[in-house]
Amino acid sequence: MAQVAMVMNLDKCIGCHTCSVTCKQTWTNRAGTEYVWFNNVETRPGQGYPRGHEDQDRWRGGWALRHGRLVPRAGGRARRLARIFANPDLPSLGDYYEPWTYDYENLTTAPLGEDVPTAAPRSLIDGRPAPVTWGPNWDDDLGGGPEHLAGDPVLARMNEQVRLEYEQAFMFYLPRICEHCLNPTCVAVCPSGALYKRVEDGIVLVDQDRCRGWRMCVSGCPYKKVYFNHRTGKAEKCTLCYPRIEAGQPTVCSETCVGRLRYLGVMLYDADLVGKAAAVQDERRLYEAQLGCFLDPDDPAVARAAEEAGVPHDWVTAARRSPVRDLIVRYRVALPLHPEYRTMPMVWYVPPLSPVVEALTATGHDGEDPAKLFAAIDSLRIPVGYLAGLFTAGDPAPVESALCRLAAMRSHLRRINLGEERDPRIAASVGLDEAGIEAMYRLLALAKYEERYVIPTGYTAEHAGHADGAAAGCSLEGPEGPGMLEAGGFHTPPPREAEPSGAALRGRINLLNWNGKGRPAGLFPRRPRDAEGSR
Repeated sequence: MAQVAMVMNLDKCIGCHTCSVTCKQTWTNRAGTEYVWFNNVETRPGQGYPRGHEDQDRWRGGWALRHGRLVPRAGGRARRLARIFANPDLPSLGDYYEPWTYDYENLTTAPLGEDVPTAAPRSLIDGRPAPVTWGPNWDDDLGGGPEHLAGDPVLARMNEQVRLEYEQAFMFYLPRICEHCLNPTCVAVCPSGALYKRVEDGIVLVDQDRCRGWRMCVSGCPYKKVYFNHRTGKAEKCTLCYPRIEAGQPTVCSETCVGRLRYLGVMLYDADLVGKAAAVQDERRLYEAQLGCFLDPDDPAVARAAEEAGVPHDWVTAARRSPVRDLIVRYRVALPLHPEYRTMPMVWYVPPLSPVVEALTATGHDGEDPAKLFAAIDSLRIPVGYLAGLFTAGDPAPVESALCRLAAMRSHLRRINLGEERDPRIAASVGLDEAGIEAMYRLLALAKYEERYVIPTGYTAEHAGHADGAAAGCSLEGPEGPGMLEAGGFHTPPPREAEPSGAALRGRINLLNWNGKGRPAGLFPRRPRDAEGSR
């Protein structure tokens, strides 16, 4: 089978939240989704969003291995049925945060007095005054303080000395979206079958027509990337911008990423091996087990079997050029997020390396010297144990291997940039040759748009096996539907009745497929003469 996957290079994330804002504007700018962030950027250390979402002893998300069989942590069918009307394993609005705005009107309507009027925060849920106590990026740049950092579930599994060093020494950014897992728990626990994994590209979606709002998917997802829209009574989640993927375009978060840290590509995998890999007894072997599910598209037998299984030829070709496959399988510098949840996630991460160079330089050493750099991997300011708790279920070996390869790449390229003699031993020390390490450098540092995003166009109705696929429509395109377009190309709701003349915007503009050209009506403030029809 084929899967569209993503890799994020954490060494390049600057925490600007541009991806979060553009995703919010595109998919969750409607009533009922005020608190929803399909894409959010977390600062580590921190509790994340929702608060403490990684604590599966509390939220019971993902899979558990019982008597050699995979079962949802939330319980079997009988247990879920007994709790279908009262599911206690759900984050509250306080765990996400109560969305707020500010009473800006008070600034202009307050009566004259000795005190300067303020714009007090008000809840976006009921409009009442609301104290601001939590938010989707509350830990941003360690702003949450030690009392919040102590609640980081990954830190809680480490000893006190490491925790104190961690809190005082460093941070890094972790962008998160739905993992579009190979073995998704949300799909397994949904009583109505509304959640499904698309056969053609592996994207996990919610059928809004079938969803009955049981919210088992919310508790079942260990990453807490399924949300409940209280206005529509339906579950919603990241769609990996599938209308754009079908058109061969990258996701909105990838398109607008300032650091160019996201990569999109096709992975071929053996679906028959997924369940066996997810059921490996030792959690530390899950990373290697998932790697064993991926297939080599350059193997003629694999390519032939893929096309016999209905994977189009251009998807097999795209898998051969996939930057995601190179980073995951060829160079092995990308790692999965929390493989111990046994969902087989398909959004992988290149761990951050920057702090080790700065730490060595601050102590008077050459931060790019390979001997000192490799030796310092074990004493990173970002503890390898913490990174292993995030990406390899606690196994430090794959993390150290990835960091050593990144360090070797820096040392090799530094010699080239300074005109020094090349040392082939640097690449050989991490299992690469000079050509391989330079190709990895190009992909991580210099790759152009078409190299970072290798996305074939979507299946045709013939490929998907549905003769009427084009006319079937989509359950998301109705009123209040997330991100769908009308026939005109831009969805502009009618003006609100109470909106005064000359308001800046007459409606919300859907930016999902806008290429940045032209001036769609309502995107920019209207000039007075435009409103009068003189231009």
